Amino acid sequence: MEPSHHELVIGEHPLTIEDVVQVARHKNIKISLSKKAIKNIEKARKVVDDIVDDEKIVYGVTTGFGMFKNKVISPDDVKTLQKNLIRSHAIGTGSYFSEEIVRAATLIRLNSLSHGYSGVRLNVIEALIDLLNYGIYPYVPAKGSVGASGDLAPLSHLMLVIMGEGEVIVDGKRRESEEILQANGLNPVVLEAKEGLALNNGTSFMTGIACLNVYDAELLSKSYDLVLALSLEGLAGTLAAYESRVHKLRPHQGQMDCAKNVTNILHDSKIISSYNRQERVQDSYSLRCAPQVHGAAKDSIAHVRKVIEVEVNATTDNPLIFHDANEAVSAGHFHGEPLAMVMDFLSIAIAELGNISERRQAKMLDSANSEGLPAFLTDSERAGLNSGYMIAQYTSAALVAENKVLAHPACVDSIPTSANQEDHVSFGTIAARQAREIINNVFDIMTIEAMLAAQALEYRGPEHMAKGSRFLFDLIRVRVEVLEEDRILYKDLQVLKPDFKSGRILKAYQEKFSKLV
Repeated sequence: MEPSHHELVIGEHPLTIEDVVQVARHKNIKISLSKKAIKNIEKARKVVDDIVDDEKIVYGVTTGFGMFKNKVISPDDVKTLQKNLIRSHAIGTGSYFSEEIVRAATLIRLNSLSHGYSGVRLNVIEALIDLLNYGIYPYVPAKGSVGASGDLAPLSHLMLVIMGEGEVIVDGKRRESEEILQANGLNPVVLEAKEGLALNNGTSFMTGIACLNVYDAELLSKSYDLVLALSLEGLAGTLAAYESRVHKLRPHQGQMDCAKNVTNILHDSKIISSYNRQERVQDSYSLRCAPQVHGAAKDSIAHVRKVIEVEVNATTDNPLIFHDANEAVSAGHFHGEPLAMVMDFLSIAIAELGNISERRQAKMLDSANSEGLPAFLTDSERAGLNSGYMIAQYTSAALVAENKVLAHPACVDSIPTSANQEDHVSFGTIAARQAREIINNVFDIMTIEAMLAAQALEYRGPEHMAKGSRFLFDLIRVRVEVLEEDRILYKDLQVLKPDFKSGRILKAYQEKFSKLV
């Protein structure tokens, strides 16, 4: 994916999921603030300054946090309160987030703060912009967020960096933030009233992961229709169950889209049997019901996209500052439940794509069930001496089993925190992380299916394939040679998977033929 523009002005238009993914994955996009955003930021900040000057009691501005909401903080201690908040909350653990996730979260956080309902100073938001524009990669442990009061631990690790504390990742190693800021000519920020709370109290990490998940899930879904077509042809299936007149009787959009995609890819195949062929009454479910399964995943992803598009442009900290009324209002926009539910939903949808894919793989390898293909897709004269693709399906089976564990919903659990003041949490960040792991696993499963289908088609005769599927077959063969004798297969998987995961294969197909839906 190449960036379509090299500048993103925050406040000119609502952020899209594509904006977030481009900034996450490309460091050459420069971020700035619109004049309108700057004006709104400054108006909200004046409200916070007035609260402090007037010594009003406002949560997190002149009081402690969580159960300490009734502890009033003196004006002299306001700065210390915010600094202590970030330091004390930075207790994440486990492996650290990838750079693309941290960049996505940073963009979403500064976008949320720029709407003018958070009350932070302009220079604080500009410090977050500097992290992106200078390519500084904060060290943020991935585990430790309960997803209500937002992503407190991950966001605190991120915000330590603009304070000149905490750590950053340079060439895969952890370094002190202060020295990296100095090397880039950047000064640490000294937080003032409400700013620590505004910085770490929101859904930015789970939303950042969710944006990447939605984008990659859409790519996976479209690519899977290509691979499904290849397997349908490799198994000499029928297109009867893909006819448009069939799907008009149960017009779920995703189901119709999948059927249309596969029909378009295979319309000129000489291998695919017609539904009139007497000996082939109907295919097994993993082929015949693929539009229903792939389609349900498409519809699920479409729903998830709608929720995430709202969240990307939301203000998610607390309290909210309304400059027109000169008020601070305590609310619960930091609660990650909307994201937790749809990330769990996405996990289920993507896991199901892997489930049905593994069944097609098993069918291709089973000579009693594969419409004339040799056992394990290896020549019968050398069978036994060669295992062929036998163990490739084991790998898919292992990943499918792992996905079933990961697809257990995170959002149905809740453990109260802060002495029962924060008595229901979402675990939305766990849901998003689990969905991300499932997506990666299913890219592996899909790649294995593509390898098997290409091998199956060696026995059908590539010259009889449809033009669209033959194009895909040839792209696979650029990376993975026909399997004539046993060889080390993980190398084939590792060299082919990036072509699917980066979108190179889908892009090449769509440029030559037509867009998939």
